[in-house]
Amino acid sequence: MPTLAELAHQHTDLDAGDVGHLSALVSEWGMLADFSFADLLLYVPAGSRWLIVEQVRAATGRTLYQADYVGTWASETETAVLDRCRNEGSIVEGEIRVQAIGGTAQMVAIPVRHEGRHVAVLTKEWVPDQGRRTGQLETAYLEIFARLAEMVAAGLFPFEGRLADAAVAPRVGDGAIVLDGTTRVRFASPNAVSALHRVGVSTNAVGQTLAELGVAEGAVRHAFERREPVIEEIEQTADVTLLTRSIPLLVRDGSSVRVAGGVVLLRDVSELRKRDRLLLTKDATIREIHHRVKNNLQTISSLLRLQARRLESPEAKAAVAESVRRIRTIALVHETLSREPGEDIEFVEIVRPLVRMVEEGLQSADRPVRFVVRGDGGRLPAAVATPLSVVILELLQNAVDHGFPEGSNGGSVVVLLSRPDGELVVHVANDGAPLAEGFDLGSAAGLGLSIVRTLVTTELAGSIAMRSAGPGDVERSGLAHLGEGRGTFVELRVPVSAD
Repeated sequence: MPTLAELAHQHTDLDAGDVGHLSALVSEWGMLADFSFADLLLYVPAGSRWLIVEQVRAATGRTLYQADYVGTWASETETAVLDRCRNEGSIVEGEIRVQAIGGTAQMVAIPVRHEGRHVAVLTKEWVPDQGRRTGQLETAYLEIFARLAEMVAAGLFPFEGRLADAAVAPRVGDGAIVLDGTTRVRFASPNAVSALHRVGVSTNAVGQTLAELGVAEGAVRHAFERREPVIEEIEQTADVTLLTRSIPLLVRDGSSVRVAGGVVLLRDVSELRKRDRLLLTKDATIREIHHRVKNNLQTISSLLRLQARRLESPEAKAAVAESVRRIRTIALVHETLSREPGEDIEFVEIVRPLVRMVEEGLQSADRPVRFVVRGDGGRLPAAVATPLSVVILELLQNAVDHGFPEGSNGGSVVVLLSRPDGELVVHVANDGAPLAEGFDLGSAAGLGLSIVRTLVTTELAGSIAMRSAGPGDVERSGLAHLGEGRGTFVELRVPVSAD
């Protein structure tokens, strides 16, 4: 379905400011529809015809139109009312023929004013129910809609710069309080009365000011003074929180504008905030657990290093050193999780310190090795990041041990991270010695590669390939010497959900 801006650009002469004003109106008009108990449609002039560019249904009443009419043209009877509204420059009402119901309906046409010009017409369209008496709530809501319609016609609604409010504000059905110009309550909907009871206001609110009730008085005062809506979350008690939106009702008197009253929409969000506090507490607890796990792993690592000092066998010392590096890798993941909200972490924030750890532990003056990390793997859950970090550690260690044996001239190791749709791709390339002829990862007997193969295929449900580098790998890795009888290229693919 085409957007308002697209339709206006294709069929009208409205400028960007006009379209922006209409977009702001549309962002607010769910509230207008709820107060009107009817469908609202937005028409823009296109030569001698009128085009429907937006449509909204009320949550408080039955809809007149089951189908969407955005992008269609006004009928003959609709055009007659719309033309009269444009010519008179005021709110008019007329009868229209609605083919969808095979009968007539009422239309109230409201000119939409922007910078002194009428740029569109907002309509309320409904079928009156002659056999039903209008209740007090409906009467109050229709009166509010009439006041807001007058503001639209006078160019006072929507309010400038308040586009973000409508997305977080309470809805009309949550509860509404109607105020006069002195913030005295003229009407409170049943849901609003219930919300007031929750904060300890048990008396009849009608006739009292908000200051006397002790509810939202500051927010309404600011709304009246600034002549724009104010959203405020009020913690009335330790257990009760109200979300309020105070909307001033403005009237233009000649060249001046005055506040004639207001509407307060309010919603009891106590349970939501209680749930938020529980989530924050749970998150803090989980982060503390990660912190303690990290500390415990560091303690184990220290104990192993102490044990290694008592060993005399070079093989045993090397095995303990490898175990210490693996434990430190897992501790690194938990350390990062202890600083992050939630269970997802930026994977590159794990890879960079992991590379530094390998660089410090394996590099020597006899074989200088330069490590580089490129790309960004996005955010990963801990269940993926932990085994994947161990895999990358083993691949880096393997790259140094087999690509650059003691006494070699050293070289470079590059870790490339990318996140195509549905998977994480990790390339580990080095420009050292190539793989032995006939090498097969599936039959490799070394502990490190066995760990890699097991973690990738079982815990990560991914795939891994290891081969001697070829000329085509130079551009991807940035290592100029790959493919000249040197280098190893590892490709690791792990399925992950989209960010």
